[in-house]
Amino acid sequence: MGPVPNKRSVVLHVFEAGVVATTITLIAIFLPRVDPSPHPAVLLWALVIAGIELLTIPAWRGLTISVGFPVLMMMAVLYEPPVAGLIALLGATDPRELRRQIRLGAALFNRAQVGLSVIAASAVFHAVPGSEPLTGAGVNPAAMLVGASLASVSDYLVNAGLVTIYMSIHSSLRPLQVVKELRIGSLRDFLISYLALGILGLTLAVFYEKAGVWMLPVVLAPLILARQMFFRSQALEEAHVELQESSAILRELSNTMAEERADERLQIAGYLHDDLAQVLFRLSLQVDVASKLLEKGELDQVRSQLGKIRDSKQETSDRIRALIRNLHRSPIGAKGLAEALESFTDEVGRDSNIRFHRDVEDIELPAPIALLLYKIASEGIMNALKHADPTDVTVSVAEEGEDIVLRLEDNGTGFDTSAPGPEGHYGMAMMRERAKVGGGNLEVHSAVGVGTEITVRFPIALLQPEQQSDTEPASANIPERVSPDTKGTTTRSAEGSRDSVPA
Repeated sequence: MGPVPNKRSVVLHVFEAGVVATTITLIAIFLPRVDPSPHPAVLLWALVIAGIELLTIPAWRGLTISVGFPVLMMMAVLYEPPVAGLIALLGATDPRELRRQIRLGAALFNRAQVGLSVIAASAVFHAVPGSEPLTGAGVNPAAMLVGASLASVSDYLVNAGLVTIYMSIHSSLRPLQVVKELRIGSLRDFLISYLALGILGLTLAVFYEKAGVWMLPVVLAPLILARQMFFRSQALEEAHVELQESSAILRELSNTMAEERADERLQIAGYLHDDLAQVLFRLSLQVDVASKLLEKGELDQVRSQLGKIRDSKQETSDRIRALIRNLHRSPIGAKGLAEALESFTDEVGRDSNIRFHRDVEDIELPAPIALLLYKIASEGIMNALKHADPTDVTVSVAEEGEDIVLRLEDNGTGFDTSAPGPEGHYGMAMMRERAKVGGGNLEVHSAVGVGTEITVRFPIALLQPEQQSDTEPASANIPERVSPDTKGTTTRSAEGSRDSVPA
């Protein structure tokens, strides 16, 4: 991710400090007013939660998913708000803290927002009449279930709200887009899963009241199993989405190839009709004339006519060879790759102030690869013109070692390569897919304010004729922590997930 502008950085730091100060102040004010008996258990549960929070899973934009939500809900049920909040504040460990990959302010914000959401959940649960005690004659299961459900909702609203605000400031994303990314799966499945995790926290709390610390394996075993199940579910969902996108891109690529072949057929037909047909017709007339002269015995004129016939035959041969040569060198209509790219950049730059710099070597390429290079280059140029506002764009194609390399460079506004593309826009994905179809790969280097460089490499070994034919182009019900750019702050989101945002 590119550097955060100074003004945005100041706003983020103020927001972080506000959340941290609010959490610590609430705990400091209300902790002395509650029963001190559970305080010795604070350190034990903080250590347990810290261990669980290290079991993270990669997700959206560097987000990581943690499986600690049910245990934090258990704390909200067992203890008063300030105690539960203190346990969450101490236990909400981010693995990046141990690797020193996160700012102190962001790490404190991660912990503070988890603590604040658990404080809210605990306050709501204990405010529901009949939700206590957890065991004994006064147990009211219905009230406990209602309390746990409302606590889950409260926890999510605080957590997701803080993450949404942070991510909106940090990445300039619309709040609705952030909320959508924080929800895993459909809204119905998400709500059911989140409420179920809250009830699981309640169940664990009841078991703890009866069995004490001996029930810790009961807490940890399902969470570890859930983590493994989430990995499988996430992989299946990502594979499904990738398959759908690839299918759409390949359909468009297939249509483009079909249109290109149709264009070539039209040009061949026009060439045959306008050029070769006329030469052959003249040749036919010359043969008729020679035949009549021969009948008349005018041998000198026959010899002269045979010379013309020979010239017409040679002209026909030359034109056929020229057609074959053009078709062999150019998969893009009647033009080669260099000429096609020159024509394209001249056309798109005609009414703009953009300077195009072209350095395209005359390399003999298989027709499909030349077409892929042209399509990738044109897509990249159009993306730069539409979104980057550059003044200079460079296009080059050259042999570099064992590769054919297409390089596109512009001095435009650049973009965050870790951010998701605009919804409904597949430009970069199509460029990457086209490269993969030809057996190559595409790399993008960009940052906000420093322009963009796109590099496409096709191994020369894969372009040999005998090898061309071989070239081929989940939701989960567990807590997550979102941490973009390997620097983040902690909170919970969709499907009972806990999120961390960029530091």
